[in-house]
Amino acid sequence: MHAMKYTTIPYVEKQVSRIFYGTAMMPFMAGEDGSEILDAIYKTGVNAFDTARGYMDAETSLGKWVEERGLREKVVILSKCAHPDQEGNKRVSQKCIREDFAISSTKLRTDYIDIYLLHRDDPDVPAGQVVEIMNALHAEGKIGAFGGSNWSYERIEEANEYAYKHDMVPFSVSSPNFGLADQIEDPWGGGCVTISGPSNEAARNWYIHNHMPVIAYSSLGRGLFSGRLKSQEADRAAEVLDPVAMKGYGYPENFERLRRCEELAQEKNCTVSQIAMSWLFHQEVNTFAVVSTSSAARMQQNIDAMYIELSKKELLYLDLR
Repeated sequence: MHAMKYTTIPYVEKQVSRIFYGTAMMPFMAGEDGSEILDAIYKTGVNAFDTARGYMDAETSLGKWVEERGLREKVVILSKCAHPDQEGNKRVSQKCIREDFAISSTKLRTDYIDIYLLHRDDPDVPAGQVVEIMNALHAEGKIGAFGGSNWSYERIEEANEYAYKHDMVPFSVSSPNFGLADQIEDPWGGGCVTISGPSNEAARNWYIHNHMPVIAYSSLGRGLFSGRLKSQEADRAAEVLDPVAMKGYGYPENFERLRRCEELAQEKNCTVSQIAMSWLFHQEVNTFAVVSTSSAARMQQNIDAMYIELSKKELLYLDLR
């Protein structure tokens, strides 16, 4: 059993665990009590929690637990704002961002959020305008670090050029999809951004060059590398993976990646998910992984995966290179 690894993120005052616990699952999204799960996950060393205004009532469950346990100064809370509404209308505006923050802070029972992300982008809004809005929230002490979830690196670069030119706080963190599985199609629609796969090398190189932390969602292919599905069972994948996972990751090249994970897992006496997680943490990108699980034992396996050695040859082999 290995210990969690921690590091720093600019504008976040606490050390941050390399794994964020994701609350986009039940019982959190129903606003129900998740204390037992959260207690167990926190004991593994996870001190960073990923939620969003768009995750139904997950913020309520998380905020209640944090307050009742007296952990606000010990945990890192990441939430997200400005998700399009149910009709698909974009909401990247000062009015919507501040409205979302007011609701989130109430539900989370806190007057500040450590990491605050724009859940989607709206290319019609000038990046500098967004920087101005987020800097105002930062100056008011409402948010620490800020950045984009599902923002392209080009838009983040545009935002940061504006920030540097005007002596303002820049985007300092990003949350795209990143993992061994190539996200072939946009799983949810509405502008999901991935930096996985052969076509996104330029994006990964940008993140490496700029040392920007990447908080990777769906890093295990939304269950593709969970071990519940074997590589030779592609014909029954839809029975195991939900439609979102099938749309994003259910493709032949990813089943070949799964097969190679199975091969190395057998050689190294570990699980398929551990090989995929180890691959992620061996990348040059400064990566944090968002993991959702109801099992502390499975979370510990993810932590242990950070310590599994993979050679450069094995890393390339897993990624079909």
